[in-house]
Amino acid sequence: MVAKIGRGKSLFGALSYNMDKVKSNTATVLAGQKIIGSPDGTFTTAQISNSFQAYLAANRKTEKPVVHISINPDPGDKVSNNDYKAIAKDYMEKMGYGKQPFIIFIHNDIERSHIHIVTVCVDEEGRKISDAFEKRKSMAACRELEHNYNLKSAVEKKQNRTEPIFKPVNYKAGDVKSQMAAVIRYLPKYYQYTTLGTYNALLSLFNITTEEVKGQYNGIARQGLVYFALNEKGEKASNPFKASLFGKGAGYTEMQSHFTASRAHMQNSPSRLTLNSTVEKAILATKNETEFKNGLREAGINTVVRRTADNRIYGITFIDHQSRSVWNGLQLAKNLSAAVFNEWWNNGIKPEIQLQNQSDVKSANINPMIKQSPLSENEKTNPNLSEVANTLSDIFSGLLPQTQGEDHEEEAFARQMKKKSKG
Repeated sequence: MVAKIGRGKSLFGALSYNMDKVKSNTATVLAGQKIIGSPDGTFTTAQISNSFQAYLAANRKTEKPVVHISINPDPGDKVSNNDYKAIAKDYMEKMGYGKQPFIIFIHNDIERSHIHIVTVCVDEEGRKISDAFEKRKSMAACRELEHNYNLKSAVEKKQNRTEPIFKPVNYKAGDVKSQMAAVIRYLPKYYQYTTLGTYNALLSLFNITTEEVKGQYNGIARQGLVYFALNEKGEKASNPFKASLFGKGAGYTEMQSHFTASRAHMQNSPSRLTLNSTVEKAILATKNETEFKNGLREAGINTVVRRTADNRIYGITFIDHQSRSVWNGLQLAKNLSAAVFNEWWNNGIKPEIQLQNQSDVKSANINPMIKQSPLSENEKTNPNLSEVANTLSDIFSGLLPQTQGEDHEEEAFARQMKKKSKG
């Protein structure tokens, strides 16, 4: 079980976040302590807010009196509503909020249910409830509650995690947003790419694409990105997801900054010459598109080809997982442009490659990483996954944190609270 604690100034913002989910039937009010309600047992935002006003009015000097807590059991735990109520009250008691007014919401908008608690950290006399060693106290409370309610230990799960994490999105498996977030939130930290096209080439390996959207707000031109999951044919298979759901690094402005930084990094990178040489050797050592792609994949390089409806190749991108950089063919060399590969694979005119020295020519013919024929199904690690899935699983297994079951709207809201508090 994991507890997350956020602090802010806006009680209305914290309540509205939860009550909006109640209105959309993705959350319900589970219970409350010292909370005003209607005779029929229902609650309104105004009623809940009024329950805290005496405490806020008495506040002496606490800048962030509103506390928003989420308590998240393991997805494999089955927790009843009564247990959730007991867990929430026990947790609040252990954290020093046992006598405070608080409201408990249960959320069911992602694959695992979890609860949110809204309270204030000032008592009836306006004095701040101590938050000294808060994280340590929260972790100790979670470990005790896991034991008391027979829940899975978050610490043991973290220590024993060995399953691959960085995988292509499977839109049929559900929880598409969390699957996409597991990729989108972390790619900028590990890969260099210089354009939206090369970024999309990288995303396509994970069955994701992004599009730029433009518009005006209050007369000011705005630009942004939206993301989609893709099916096996590369077609959009989900509703659009706003970039803000996946963190700051997924947005338009941050992406432009990443492009600029990548250009500076890649301009004089030695990986360019190495990749150029590897691709040229693959051309010499193979006979067709399938052999070429398989050979490069064995060397840790994915090839993304873009075609028109009439099969003409108009773009080719190489994704080098060793240097973690993404290159258009023309960025590497003129003889590796999309037009050159179109002539080869559509018109049978294989490009003439002149390697720098004779030893390079020999290594091209005997390079063990370049296979002369397509991989059989038995040679693949898992034929049920996409071609890149096995390669990426080997490269990234255990590298990135588990994000399955995260509520990314909640993460965005938490960031918004922090931003407002700083303001």
